[in-house]
Amino acid sequence: MSERTVFLPETGEWRCSCGGEMQPAKVDATYLQGGFSITLLTCTKCGTPLVPEDLCLGRMYEVERVLEDK
Repeated sequence: MSERTVFLPETGEWRCSCGGEMQPAKVDATYLQGGFSITLLTCTKCGTPLVPEDLCLGRMYEVERVLEDK
């Protein structure tokens, strides 16, 4: 499993659906009893993070499988 903790898009200008600007910020991700801190683009207005597809289908999926197999 990758130990990468910063997940930011390589290109593009991102804006939240509420109209807020997106800035890198630390986000605590949890699932069941497990969790980790990562840096994601996060809306400065409403606080919603942008979770990239590769994170959802990669690391989070792996963590979910490990925790559910226990």
